[in-house]
Amino acid sequence: MKRVFISDCEGPISKNDNAFEITARFVPNGDKLFTLISKYDDVLAEVFKKPDYTAGSTLKLILPFLKAYNVTDAQMEEFSSQNLILIAKSKDTLQHVRTVASAFIVSTSYEHYIKALCEALYFPYENTYCTKISIDKYALTEKEKTRLQEIAQEIEEMPMIIIPPEAKTIEAFSSADQDTIKRLDKILWSEIAGMGVGRIFSEVTTVGGSQKAAAIKDALAKLQVPLEDAMYVGDSITDVEAFKLVRENGGLTVSFNGNNYAVRNAEISVLSENNLVTAVITDVFCKQGKQAALDLVENWNLESLETNRVVDSSLIDRFFSLHPQTLPKVQIVTEENMETVTKKSSEFRKKVRGEAIGKLG
Repeated sequence: MKRVFISDCEGPISKNDNAFEITARFVPNGDKLFTLISKYDDVLAEVFKKPDYTAGSTLKLILPFLKAYNVTDAQMEEFSSQNLILIAKSKDTLQHVRTVASAFIVSTSYEHYIKALCEALYFPYENTYCTKISIDKYALTEKEKTRLQEIAQEIEEMPMIIIPPEAKTIEAFSSADQDTIKRLDKILWSEIAGMGVGRIFSEVTTVGGSQKAAAIKDALAKLQVPLEDAMYVGDSITDVEAFKLVRENGGLTVSFNGNNYAVRNAEISVLSENNLVTAVITDVFCKQGKQAALDLVENWNLESLETNRVVDSSLIDRFFSLHPQTLPKVQIVTEENMETVTKKSSEFRKKVRGEAIGKLG
C-alpha cells in the first residue's frame, strides 16, 4: 500500500523563518515589527478564533510594509536562496521518504523560499503547497509609502503582547495589551485595508491553518489515498488544523521541535538537531502502518531499533552513525506528560532555531 508523507517546511526541514528574516533584513527594526504582528496573529487565530481567519496570516499582513521599503520579488528570491539553512540530513531524509511514500511539502512560506528549498533538496516543486505572491505587481503611491513607514515605526514602539493562559476574550489581556490589539485592528483592517495596496489582504491566500488542511485533502484526493494512510509533520500554530484533520481521520501526526501549539495537537513529539529520525518513523509507518510506528516510539531505545526488522537496514546504519550512544528524544504525547513535553520541546526549539525564531507562534 502506498502511503503519503506530508511535512511543513520551516521547522521540520529548515531552520529559517524566511518571512521574519526578510522583514528583519529590509525593514528598520523589522524583527520587532514582525514579532508583534505574529503575536497578534496568534491572538486572532487561537484566542479569539476569528471567523474566516487563517493562522499564519502574518505573511500577508507584513507585505504592505515590505512594499513600503521597496522590497522586490528578485530580492526575496535572492535572499531566500542565499540564506537557506537546512535541518541536518534533510536531503537524506526526503530522498529516503520518497522511496517509501508519496511526499509533499505544505508550507505557509512564500513561494520564493519554497522554490529555493526545492532546488537545494532536489524536491519536486509541483509537490508543494505554499503562499503565492508577486509583490512587484502591487503599486504604492508615495503618500501610502510614507504612511506605511510611519505605521511601521508606531507598531515597533508598541509593547509585546502577552497571551494569558486559557485566554478566550480580549478582557483576559492586560489593559496595555487590549489597547495594542485594538490599535492593530484599526491599523490593519481599516487604514491599510483601505489603501490601494490593501488589496493584498484580499488577494493573497496564506497556506496556514485551514488552508494547510485543504492542501492535505487536495494532495490525497489526487492520489486517491485515504487520510488514515497519511503522516503529517509540523511544528507550529499554522499546523494545528492539519494535525487535527489527519489525527481525527486515523493518520499519524508528529511534532518536530514543536512549540506548544504543535505538541498539544500531535501524537508523537520529536526533539532532534537532525531529521533522519523522521525518516525512521516514516519508514515504519509506510511499511506497517500507524500502530507499528507508535509501537516503535513506545519502545524507543537502541536495542529495540537494532532488532527491528522493519526499518531499512541502511537507514538504521546511517541513523546509528549519528546517534551511537544517545538517541534523539522521541515520545508519545499523552494528557499526563503534555505539559512537560511541551516545555521541553519549546526550549529545544529555541536551541535549534535561535531565540527570536523559536519563540514565534
